[in-house]
Amino acid sequence: MSSLNQALSVALDNRQSLLVELHAQGTDCYRLFHGSQEGASGLTIDRYGPQLLVQTFHNTLDRDALLALHAAINAHLGLALMLVYNDRSHGNSRIDRTDAVYKAEDAALEDLVGHEWGLNYRVRGRHAGQDPLLFLDLRNARGWVKDHAKGKSVLNLFAYTCGVGLSAAAGGAREVCNLDFAEGNLAVGRENGKLNPHLPDMGFIQSDYFPAIRQLAGLPIASRRGQKLPSYARLEQRQFDLVLLDPPAWAKSAFGTVDLLRDYQSLLKPALLTTAENGVLICCNNLAKVSMDDWRDQVLRCANKIGRPVRDCQVLTPGVDFPSMDQQPPLKTLILQL
Repeated sequence: MSSLNQALSVALDNRQSLLVELHAQGTDCYRLFHGSQEGASGLTIDRYGPQLLVQTFHNTLDRDALLALHAAINAHLGLALMLVYNDRSHGNSRIDRTDAVYKAEDAALEDLVGHEWGLNYRVRGRHAGQDPLLFLDLRNARGWVKDHAKGKSVLNLFAYTCGVGLSAAAGGAREVCNLDFAEGNLAVGRENGKLNPHLPDMGFIQSDYFPAIRQLAGLPIASRRGQKLPSYARLEQRQFDLVLLDPPAWAKSAFGTVDLLRDYQSLLKPALLTTAENGVLICCNNLAKVSMDDWRDQVLRCANKIGRPVRDCQVLTPGVDFPSMDQQPPLKTLILQL
């Protein structure tokens, strides 16, 4: 047995009890191999319902090794998962769409459905973007929202494909608003809503984060010197009972820069102001180079400075399918009771 297959075997054995638990709660989307922590840096293997998604970020797998991994996982799970291989080891983590190593069967690339916490999610092994349509390390946060959203108004910022919004709707939220810059992301969010017809309708706002959140928070929208701002959606100032802030590591627009390393405060301040008194703000930081302790101190200082002190702060860690040997996972999540 190769060293990679040995590492995979250990990882699968370590997940035995987790998989039983996940399957019992209606979840078939999870990470089966987290290479950076389990013996093969740059390799991830995820199950998305009927699909097995293998991705490489550093070195391309050869065909024999890829097929051996696929066969081992199918045998271990007693399933016939359809394989999709996305080699992202070239520039900027872009998927190599020439499929020089392995071309997925047509059925594996069709619109499929995966499940999490009993909800249905759209699954596409390949689409116009680069990342999967559901980020699996945020599963515990979506579960927390589902358990605590009853009767609340919920604002899902940087909503991507609206998994948090869907979880809030399933948890009995009286209102759900998903905000994202990309209409393509929100379109998948609408698909997710239609895949769960028993849930109430969600709201969607296509907008750059900065003009939207600053209007909601009652703050002015600043323009760069000498530049005219593009048009943007007009929103009324208001607050929500539960807000989730899960920004990308870095992004730039005419309205401002998202920079989790150097300027998390510019994202956090208006989100705090948009969270109602006695409300909850869930904030995330996915930069591995930022420590939890330093970031938490920064978050709490910012809240105090703007007069929204935190009454209670809870750390929410990813599931055990995202192991971290130093107990410092890249995705850090804080649940702030204001």
